[in-house]
Amino acid sequence: MQDVTRWTARAGRVTAAAVLAAATLAGCTQTITGRGAVSGHDTASAGSPSPSGTAAPAQQPISFSDCTSLFNGASIPVQHELRGKLSYGCAKLQVPLNYADPTGTQISLQLVKIHDADNAHSLGSLLVNPGGPGGSGVELALGLLSEMSPSILQHFDLLGFDPRGVELSSPLHCISDAQKDRLNAESPDVLTPAGFAQAKHLAAQVADGCSTKYGPALAQFDTVNTARDMDRIRQAVGDKQMDYLGFSYGTQLGSTYAHLFPGKIRVAVLDGAVDPLTSGIKQFADQLGGFEGAFDQFADWCRTQSPCSSLGNPRQSVYRVVAAANAHPLGTSDPGETRRVTSSLVLTGVLEALYSKSSWKQLGTALLQAENGDGTGLLSLADDYNERFNGHYTNIMDANLTISCNDEAPGPSDTKIRSTATKWATQYPMFGKWAAISLFGCQQWQPHRTPVPKPVAPTAHKVLVIGNLHDPATPYQGAIDLTKTMGNAELLSWNGEGHTSYLQGSTCVDNYVNAYLIHGTLPPANTTCPR
Repeated sequence: MQDVTRWTARAGRVTAAAVLAAATLAGCTQTITGRGAVSGHDTASAGSPSPSGTAAPAQQPISFSDCTSLFNGASIPVQHELRGKLSYGCAKLQVPLNYADPTGTQISLQLVKIHDADNAHSLGSLLVNPGGPGGSGVELALGLLSEMSPSILQHFDLLGFDPRGVELSSPLHCISDAQKDRLNAESPDVLTPAGFAQAKHLAAQVADGCSTKYGPALAQFDTVNTARDMDRIRQAVGDKQMDYLGFSYGTQLGSTYAHLFPGKIRVAVLDGAVDPLTSGIKQFADQLGGFEGAFDQFADWCRTQSPCSSLGNPRQSVYRVVAAANAHPLGTSDPGETRRVTSSLVLTGVLEALYSKSSWKQLGTALLQAENGDGTGLLSLADDYNERFNGHYTNIMDANLTISCNDEAPGPSDTKIRSTATKWATQYPMFGKWAAISLFGCQQWQPHRTPVPKPVAPTAHKVLVIGNLHDPATPYQGAIDLTKTMGNAELLSWNGEGHTSYLQGSTCVDNYVNAYLIHGTLPPANTTCPR
């Protein structure tokens, strides 16, 4: 289960199409000048020892090519105050595939820099990550233009990057679109011998396919290496210190950066914290509990809203639809759609809608359709979750699996999977048995792993951690634990619904975050913003 923040759907998906359609994205000839191009380059840490003890070559400054016309042509939504004032720069940055061999094979990272003409005295670049792992930071930067206060763009150049292995940064493609369609639709019952064997076989096919295609290089796509990439980006754009905004898995990436480079943080906002004190099955179980609770919140809302209230008991409605889809997969009202909606796609669609309260109405309508045998609405939600658009997938599935598995120790055993699936089926009645299929994902993965270190980070300046009391994907306890573990962080809480807090409708949260980013001013201790 990926915990990617749903920025791409909110941005209308115009950004990925614009970027992917542009073969000359990093090949334009006009160079943007000004801060972040070549000035202020930091070489103090560029020549620091690599993990093997070999001195890495100094990171060279990067030049951004002007790609403003490309993105203006994509009609990206922006705040009214920013219209006509933004310029866009695109660049590819070369970084080592393996930091133990810094002069060996290089891979490329896609960057986009967004500059406001009113930003005359920039604080530097604000590097952003949407989560995942596997989410596109290029898309996040573009999507934020319709959400973020113009005051941020008046102080920072917004800097998005696709992490290694993601979308436009040496992307991993282990699985074809047709394979993804089949895998996403499969609904094996892992509590039965046949279903257990089927789930194990499907996971082995993916793991073997990735290893065969990429060989030893596959092991280098992990969070620790991506954090090292972030410092290369910081150096390349000429920033003395890091200004960072990370959501969901982006909090793990940001806290890992702070752990590796504690003296380089100016400000870092970690919103929707991945719990550093849990991992593997326990972390997965916490997520499932969060989504079960989020469904109960949806159900309470649904009972008071028409036409959703006509479902009666929303939880029982889902159970009925799942049972019907298990007996006979649902059709759709789309004459061009050949896929059938299996129980796995039903539950994926339900899960997708629980990331944000703004999707609850859509979920209610989709369940009403499904009760009448029409799976169109639930399939649309499932496609949003899986990032399937116009019959094609992004590579979030490939990148998410690779990075997640490379970050974890090998396992779990068949015995552990059986006992966990049995427990989850009872403890998490809506999602537990279905989600247990994912326990096989890393079991047969390549064995060379790089577990994420506990982020003890004595940063010079305090980091701001944000926790949503009712976050399903990254439960609130994670924010408490991350704040304590880092050692120099402050917690801002929000009594809200859905995943993450910043730019989700709370003026209180937004104002505190903006003040921290611009001025370094922290909220008062123990602040909880109201719903």
